[in-house]
Amino acid sequence: MKKPPYLKKGDKIAIVATARKISKEEIQPAIAILRSWELEPIVGDSLFEEDNQFAGTVKQRLSDLQTALDDESVKAILCARGGYGTVQLIDSINFSNYKKTPKWIIGYSDVTVLHNHINQNLQVQTLHATMPINFTTTHSESLSSLKHALFGEELRYAFASTKMNRAGNVKDIVVGGNLSILYSLTGTNSQINTAGKILFIEDLDEYLYHIDRMMMNLKRAGMLDNLSGLIVGGMSDMNDNAIPYGKKAEEIILGHVAAYKYPVCFNFDAGHTKTNLALVMGGEAILSVGESCSLSF
Repeated sequence: MKKPPYLKKGDKIAIVATARKISKEEIQPAIAILRSWELEPIVGDSLFEEDNQFAGTVKQRLSDLQTALDDESVKAILCARGGYGTVQLIDSINFSNYKKTPKWIIGYSDVTVLHNHINQNLQVQTLHATMPINFTTTHSESLSSLKHALFGEELRYAFASTKMNRAGNVKDIVVGGNLSILYSLTGTNSQINTAGKILFIEDLDEYLYHIDRMMMNLKRAGMLDNLSGLIVGGMSDMNDNAIPYGKKAEEIILGHVAAYKYPVCFNFDAGHTKTNLALVMGGEAILSVGESCSLSF
């Protein structure tokens, strides 16, 4: 996949909200941090608009994103936060200028819509990483990994193994993101082709039976059949019913890939977790799963 140019000091980075609303107070710390990296943050005209839970109307959010995509002086686009709403924009975005001059698009959670649509249809790399709403609460490793990714430094992560991991070594392209979003995109032109790729999944605040439902959906859609590997990030704050489901989220996931032979690792620090390490979606990575585990781009 095509790699957008890395950033350099003085470059403009646009902050836009494609989903849930955000306040000026919530965005200021991120602006200060980006300036400390010697970047020039600019905000969308409608960034602080409100339309019930959304950061403005569909038209306003689309306009901010489209403007940032088309502005050649903007070298990266940082989504302010997740929530819900990005999918409302995806079919109205004009990617023609972006395809000619791609730039890094950054975010996670609901921004998985953009990652998958762009990786699949435009063959351009994107960054799954922390967002401004989290800049003051996430661990420092999250921010440093984002900075390294933007400025073209090597990303090399080491992490502990778990008893559920399945050993193996593979070098392939990483795709995926939030499991709920992947589930919602199946059957659309934003569905990612996972064949021969390392799939990353994570999720937050879901019922355990729904984790099973979503994994069943991915399996029936053929999205688990021919993976090179599977990385499971945070499965955070899961819910259960009065009658327990009987398995943890990780056990549910492992059950759905038990018949396959590719390496699987759990508890990778990305997603709705205190440490949210940057991942290059569409980027080639080396995944090693064993007594010790590593991932590098």
